[in-house]
Amino acid sequence: GLLWGKMEAAVVATIENENPIIGILAQEQSYALENRYPGIYKSFIAASYVKFVEGGGARVVPIWIDKPREYYEDIMMKINGILFPGGATWFNQTNGYSEAAEHIYAVALELNDRGDYFPLWGTCLGFELLTYLSANSREHRAHCSSQKQPLPLDFFPNFRTSRMFSHAPDRVIEILQRDAVTPNFHQFCVTQENLTEYRIADQWRVMSDNKDWNGFTFISTIEHTKYPFYGIQFHPEKNLYEWIYNNNISHTPEAIIAAQYFAQFFVDETRRSDHKFANHSDENNHMIYNYESTFTGMLGSSYEQCYMFDDEVDYVKVNSPGDAARIFQFKWGIFLTFLIIQISHLA
Repeated sequence: GLLWGKMEAAVVATIENENPIIGILAQEQSYALENRYPGIYKSFIAASYVKFVEGGGARVVPIWIDKPREYYEDIMMKINGILFPGGATWFNQTNGYSEAAEHIYAVALELNDRGDYFPLWGTCLGFELLTYLSANSREHRAHCSSQKQPLPLDFFPNFRTSRMFSHAPDRVIEILQRDAVTPNFHQFCVTQENLTEYRIADQWRVMSDNKDWNGFTFISTIEHTKYPFYGIQFHPEKNLYEWIYNNNISHTPEAIIAAQYFAQFFVDETRRSDHKFANHSDENNHMIYNYESTFTGMLGSSYEQCYMFDDEVDYVKVNSPGDAARIFQFKWGIFLTFLIIQISHLA
């Protein structure tokens, strides 16, 4: 089982949920995709993050932006953790990614403070977002030049006592230390000086840092000192699931082993939450399986596949397998009626 000894976190959970469900926060439609689909979609989730979670052994529920706090409070009682993905949106945009994350972060603090284990994970922009929220939504980041930059991790001496790496296999640590396998794609970063300046250095433990193309040092892995919140500046999901050419992403067997570790670690963290949906029908209605992904890599996107959502998107409203059958019969009836009309016109 997932049993941990004494640690600094607000709550130590000892349950092992065999059916973890993780929310992935959508974000404003990307600039590249908006040019391809002008005015059609409001938000998106890169499919590589969905596969990342599924590859770690969990299922995915999309989390919408531009919702009231009550929505996030409700959905977070049904799932076992949330992932803030990377991307290219701005933190000061209203009704978007960062405002949704503000609600999520506040609710996660409350849950953990009352002993209800609820992990958060941030990748790249999501990592920066975690520290932004910790700094009371103040812009604190430094400028970096780390596009298409694969790097090994420069671990701090005591990194092995962190929650993120204390149980990592020696093989994974060896790869991360030795090989340039972590893909970096960021123009902003967070430094230890940023944490100190905004008085949040005591809230975050830094396990590794790296240098960008210009030799500027930035934090590459962190975890909260009190809560099960984790951030990485690089993109393990790209090692596993993104194949855009000329992006300098390592797909070696070693890179895959290292990337898979982070998925497994976060999913295992969410196994300590016992939240669940009221019933299987409600659970099914919220699954990412209800939405189609689009092959966006061929359209110039940096993501091979994306789930794109319009302004009216919501969860499915099927209440039971019987309802699903009735909906199918209804649609089939419409199709047959249309077919009969077309045949009669040809007669």
